[in-house]
Amino acid sequence: MRPVETVLLLANLLTFLVLAVPRLRALRWPRYSAVSALPIAGAQALVEGPRWQMIPAYALSGLFFLVWLLQGGKPAGASRERSRAKRLASLLSAGLGALGLAISAVLPVIFPVFRFPRPTGPYEIGTLTYHWVDADRPEVFTAAPDDRRELMVQIWYPAEGDPSSPRAPYIQDAGAVGPALARNLNLPRFTLGHLKYITTHATPSAPVADDQPSYPVLILSQGNGGWRQEHTFQVEELVSHGYIVAAIDQPYAAAMVVFPDGRQAAYDWRMRDRTFEDPLFPYLAQDAVFTLDQLTALNQADPNGILTGRLDLQRAGLVAHSLGAIVGAEACRLEPRRLRACLLEDAFMPPDVVRAGLQQPTMWITRDAETMRLERRRSGGWSAADITEHLTTMRAVFESLPGDGYYVQVPGMFHIDMTDVPLLTPLASRLGIAGPIGGERAHRIVNAYSVVFFDRHLKDLQAALLDGPAEEFAEVLFETRRH
Repeated sequence: MRPVETVLLLANLLTFLVLAVPRLRALRWPRYSAVSALPIAGAQALVEGPRWQMIPAYALSGLFFLVWLLQGGKPAGASRERSRAKRLASLLSAGLGALGLAISAVLPVIFPVFRFPRPTGPYEIGTLTYHWVDADRPEVFTAAPDDRRELMVQIWYPAEGDPSSPRAPYIQDAGAVGPALARNLNLPRFTLGHLKYITTHATPSAPVADDQPSYPVLILSQGNGGWRQEHTFQVEELVSHGYIVAAIDQPYAAAMVVFPDGRQAAYDWRMRDRTFEDPLFPYLAQDAVFTLDQLTALNQADPNGILTGRLDLQRAGLVAHSLGAIVGAEACRLEPRRLRACLLEDAFMPPDVVRAGLQQPTMWITRDAETMRLERRRSGGWSAADITEHLTTMRAVFESLPGDGYYVQVPGMFHIDMTDVPLLTPLASRLGIAGPIGGERAHRIVNAYSVVFFDRHLKDLQAALLDGPAEEFAEVLFETRRH
């Protein structure tokens, strides 16, 4: 809970006790708490911003103030006879107050304005967002023949620290993206409205950190119906360890993409149909290839004057999850020289990749079959055929690698645990959305293996974690191929 929200809940609790306990109302200072709760509610809405989870707290402040007025703002002993209206008001306030206090305390906790854990690396984080148009590629999701493929790409990079600088919002266009995500999750449109209040550790347009002339670059691609910031927990950790990460918002495959002129590209629900989706894998993989081209141009001349010459594209890799990992694997097949290391999370491998294999060092992070079946029982999806397809195709490509490869299985981790979704509510595991391992542990494992994988294959650093099973992560089933 945010600070003023906590103060408001405490003020409401004090007011409830004063109105419910006559002896407290007989004291001078407590009986005026009903007056203080209402302005605190107004201050909270103005300072921190209102959200629907706080509506019960706002309503209580108004109700308690009304009861205080009906009681004449006087202590109980000031009059021996109380009117029926006052008695009814007291009974009503006691019943509704107790219920309202419980609801108003629970809702902000189970749908929090959460904070991302502090990254463990030495670097601070800067961020910039770019709009790029591929003039050579038509947009296949729309009927207009002149439409061209457009991408929004957000870049995070190691930055010079400035504690006084404002932090970047988690989702830049949360007013449009939040309702779209809620729709994709079959939730009411307003459910994720509080995402607009969440901030990150990144500073917009911060200067690049000067201790290295340039930094390795990672392309990131989001899942089906997701959003480009859905791996912020992982992005911030990687950037804090000296990587530049460029996350692609893929129009019509993402929940909602908002372009600088206000146009919106909403999720195309045909992407839930494999007969429609599968032929698009090569097309979507070209988004990563085009992004590599644009990053090359950006490194030569950044219009913001910040990233020019700071991207080391000789040390580039890819990290992706779900649909992003499917099309990311295809991009790695197409670009074995420019994408020198690939981290693919929990996705089946497309047919072209299974047939041709991958040439660069590759890591898969996934789960065992029993965990996938557990996820199916708790939250649906993951048919027996899906499980077989995922596990057999990932393993087939892993076993065909000509060079180094890593196969990391995390029992108890669900598909969604590899994203920010477990941060949305502490009840994610209890609701069956996240796995029994818990989002915090899942994120720690994913981050640890992500950093050491790229450290070894893009920075040539030693990483004992990649040499075999680790006591620190005893639950992980780790396999490696070394050449």
